[in-house]
Amino acid sequence: MPRPISTGNISFGLVSIPVKMYPTAESAASIRFNMLDGEDGSRVKQQYINVSTGELVPRDRMVKGYEFAKGQYVTFTKEELKAVMERASPSIEITEFVPLDEVPSVYFDKTYFLGPETGGERAYLLLSEAMNQTGRVAIARYAARGKQYLVMLRPHEGGVLMQQLYYADEVRSFSEIPLGDEKELKEGELELAMQLIEQIANEEFEPSKYEDEVRARTRAIIEQKVQGEEVTEIEEEAPKAQIIDLMEALKASLSGGEADEEAKSERKPAKRAKTTKKRSTRKKAASS
Repeated sequence: MPRPISTGNISFGLVSIPVKMYPTAESAASIRFNMLDGEDGSRVKQQYINVSTGELVPRDRMVKGYEFAKGQYVTFTKEELKAVMERASPSIEITEFVPLDEVPSVYFDKTYFLGPETGGERAYLLLSEAMNQTGRVAIARYAARGKQYLVMLRPHEGGVLMQQLYYADEVRSFSEIPLGDEKELKEGELELAMQLIEQIANEEFEPSKYEDEVRARTRAIIEQKVQGEEVTEIEEEAPKAQIIDLMEALKASLSGGEADEEAKSERKPAKRAKTTKKRSTRKKAASS
């Protein structure tokens, strides 16, 4: 059972619902590598160097600064930084309810589970069901870690999710993305593309069908290294040249649908690791 990372209360009008905040994912699932000295395997630590003098700068001499012009900084003391930081508040203050479809997914950032505190279960479930029935989500403000966050509360499996949102000035406009010259679609292209979509369509998303193959392969290689085995990389043949004509590519995809599904299940990674031999010794961290 996950442990709560914070507590607070959802508030709107005169209603206050005490809640606990939980992470939605396991960070331990990611594989992390440490930087070591290649000579003796000892951990190395980060140091800060003065770019003007090359001198090592101790942490107690460091200050934070903001670059307001090229190479020009204004510095802040710890007390000054505290003055501009938002004070943490346990309140998740709802400002409005809007249709979920009106919040573009490009605004979505981190997600958290919210669970009820003891005594707040009924009001918590009432909020979740009311949002579910109306098809609306709550937009709210939340202050933590010196910042003020824009968040969205949405119903989820009988409970409530808190989705951290980007502010409007943090999201770039898609109009900034070059899409090339507009070209008219050839007759039948859209129909073929829609047929291709339907060929591999599913009525629901099943995340359990997918696995991080790179992570699994990395874990296997790590275990081989722990056992003292060396690992080398095998280059597989380059993929075949792509069909340039869009219409031909769509037709080929449709005609080879079943074959593609079989090939997909047998497909190997582009690059695989191969165990070549065992080593009698491994590098160990310096005992000193």
